[in-house]
Amino acid sequence: MPRPRRTLVSLVDTPYYHCISRCVRRAFLCGQDRFSGRSYDHRKQWLVERFKLLTEVFAIDICAYAVMSNHYHVVVRIDVERAQDWSVDDTIQRWGQLFTLPEVVARYQSGAPLLEQEKDLVLGLVQLWRDRLMDLSWFMRWRCVNEPIARQANGEDACTGRFWEGRFKSQALLDEAALLTCMTYVDLNPIRASPTKTLEASDFTAIQTRIRRHQQAHHSTHADGEPPISPPLLPFVGGEHQDMPLGIPFAFSDYLALVDSTGRAIIKGKRGYIPEHVQPILTRLNID
Repeated sequence: MPRPRRTLVSLVDTPYYHCISRCVRRAFLCGQDRFSGRSYDHRKQWLVERFKLLTEVFAIDICAYAVMSNHYHVVVRIDVERAQDWSVDDTIQRWGQLFTLPEVVARYQSGAPLLEQEKDLVLGLVQLWRDRLMDLSWFMRWRCVNEPIARQANGEDACTGRFWEGRFKSQALLDEAALLTCMTYVDLNPIRASPTKTLEASDFTAIQTRIRRHQQAHHSTHADGEPPISPPLLPFVGGEHQDMPLGIPFAFSDYLALVDSTGRAIIKGKRGYIPEHVQPILTRLNID
């Protein structure tokens, strides 16, 4: 029996979570349908664009993601302190990017005089919205990620009914080892599924976005260009040190080496791996 989400998410214990959503019947509704031959690959970009919008609105950062043919993974960090620092106007502006504002809030924004009861109502709504904008369930499902994608896909297919297989699954990542292990697993999804052989060719993943941004930042002649729209990602900030900035406590070059070496392992039950003849990722990116 599924457990209530509130028992699975404890921000006191960890801000990091791994979330997964699958298409109904594990159908290839975001990829190449092997039976009909029809391609739905363009829907993967829908998800990436949705992640970008939501990270600009929510107090939630993306550490890793991978959009596959019949499911997607996303590893997130919930930033409670950032949400609590938002002013009333900040919160209203963010909420208004996704939802229609009530009339009383629109009047507040216009500077119209309000009764004390109306002011209390506005402040109560703002606190409710602030809580929701750092809520994993609101980020993943309710009119934010899964529902808009389902509506868009059903509209394209001229059909109704479920697109996603029940509610999304989430797993708390309780320490840095769990975070790095999970991020590596997510970033290697396209390679393990065998459609690609290198991290640079792993489309619709965070690792490809990070690599392309690194290449552009260092003016690499091998940069393929960033995808049309991609979400901001929580940065790597190196090992632990005093006055540590917000980010993943690991060096980016070390993470690349970790993912590359892990991807070369041949695992029973998994079709894909990085071939031996492919040069190490740090060599390919000219990172010392």
